[in-house]
Amino acid sequence: MKKCHQCGEPWEGSPGSQPGRNETCGCGADLHCCLNCRLYDPSASNQCQSRTTERVGNKEKRNFCDEFEFAGEKRGGGGSASGDMESKWKDIFK
Repeated sequence: MKKCHQCGEPWEGSPGSQPGRNETCGCGADLHCCLNCRLYDPSASNQCQSRTTERVGNKEKRNFCDEFEFAGEKRGGGGSASGDMESKWKDIFK
């Protein structure tokens, strides 16, 4: 299942499709962003596993990356382990 990186709400796109560049979640978060991409990796160069993509400054905001692929279950649907910890940390200070 594909979920929003910010709130964890499932994305209801058709199977095999990707969110559009301007598509947002009900919480207002951009869906076509690095934090929702299967290639996002905080420990990689430019925080991306792809070596051919251009650097994206703000990982939470929409971008024009042609290699974007919505992350599925293997990342826990809402981000990597460090992303989960980051969201928990942010929740403490709401």
